[in-house]
Amino acid sequence: MRRISMLIAMILLAGISFSKTGFAAELLMFEEEGCSWCEKWNEEIGPIYPKTAEGKRAPLRRLDIHDPIPDYIENTAIVHYTPTFVLVDKGKEIGRITGYPGEENFWWFLEQLVAKLPKE
Repeated sequence: MRRISMLIAMILLAGISFSKTGFAAELLMFEEEGCSWCEKWNEEIGPIYPKTAEGKRAPLRRLDIHDPIPDYIENTAIVHYTPTFVLVDKGKEIGRITGYPGEENFWWFLEQLVAKLPKE
C-alpha cells in the first residue's frame, strides 16, 4: 500500500512540470523506416540530445511521418520529408528544420529556434 501511495505522489509531482499536452516545449522528429538521414541523426545527435540544454528545454518526441499529427498540435503544416524537426510550445509550432543538415548546422538551427521560445 505504501508503494502505491509513493507511486501516486511521484506521478502527481512529475505532473507539475508537464502541461496537459505533455511538455510545454517539445521537439517533434518526424521520421520513417529506411530514412538514411534519420539514421545519421540518430548516430550523431540522438545519444547526446537529451543531455543538452536544448534537450532538457524541448524533449524529443518521435513521430512516424505517415501517422496523423497529434490533435494537440495546432496549425502545423503537413510534413513531407524526413527527418523534419518541428519545435512546438504548448501545441503551437515555433519553427522547423527540414532535413538533417549535419551536426554543426543542426545545432545552429536548433539554437535559433529555441531562442524563440518564451522564457521559462
